Amino acid sequence: MHKHFNGLKTAALLGGIFGLLLVIGAVVAGGRYIWLFALFGVGMTAWGYWNSDKIAIKAMHAYPVSEAQAPAMYRIVRELSTKAGKPMPRLYVSPTQAPNAFATGRNPEHAAVCATEGILGLLDERELRGVLGHELMHVYNRDILTSSVAAAIAGVITSVAHMLMWFGMFGGFGGGSDDDRPNPIAMLAMALLAPLAATLIQMAISRTREYDADEDGSTLTGDPLALASALRKLEQGIARAPLAPTPALQNASHMMIANPFRAQDVSKLFSTHPPTAERIARLEEMATGYRGY
Repeated sequence: MHKHFNGLKTAALLGGIFGLLLVIGAVVAGGRYIWLFALFGVGMTAWGYWNSDKIAIKAMHAYPVSEAQAPAMYRIVRELSTKAGKPMPRLYVSPTQAPNAFATGRNPEHAAVCATEGILGLLDERELRGVLGHELMHVYNRDILTSSVAAAIAGVITSVAHMLMWFGMFGGFGGGSDDDRPNPIAMLAMALLAPLAATLIQMAISRTREYDADEDGSTLTGDPLALASALRKLEQGIARAPLAPTPALQNASHMMIANPFRAQDVSKLFSTHPPTAERIARLEEMATGYRGY
């Protein structure tokens, strides 16, 4: 289905970020704690994966809605989930005028889709269908697992890097002979470079999964141009009403269909989303060759 090898890119990037964690473990005390770093990474990944829905919904202050409260949203999601042969997720609305939407949850059976009040007022039903198709494919492709793994390991690397900086400045880990102690210069270098590398890899994973959700969501709806139109409106709407980049929202921003922050607040390298113009170009190319598959 994918023409851009996004799945292979994601696997390679995940391997890279986990490998970075193990390299840090090898630097600390000559590698004696590498197993501990691997175990810690797995534990944090499991925690983030299991609680991903609660974290994102809480960050956006979202509330559950009934079919009477959001009839169009229910109608579209029921139609598309039935077409995909998957369970219908729980639906939420976030009380913010910043237009956006996201999907979360550890698997299709325990998933939630959330739209902001801003996006519900901005898009017409065809465009909203394109957005919700995109979000459903994040769930059905299990992108929440992928993003949870990347975010958890990146968080572990950042925390460990802070510890390395502390020990590097004060002569490394105590105990043992001088030969057993890691080089404090190497520890300081790792402390500075590892979080940067982890963040760049995490952002690259997020951008790759957005391309996949655009493609698969448009295949599900059969209307790539609807999503392209929605993305144009979202870019303009977010420019008018961006979210403040608080720590809680920064942790949840990779789940959203469009970067919720002002463009000048996020560099291209550290963006969780591909450039909107490139996403639209891919969707228009897809529509040109679309034959109802």
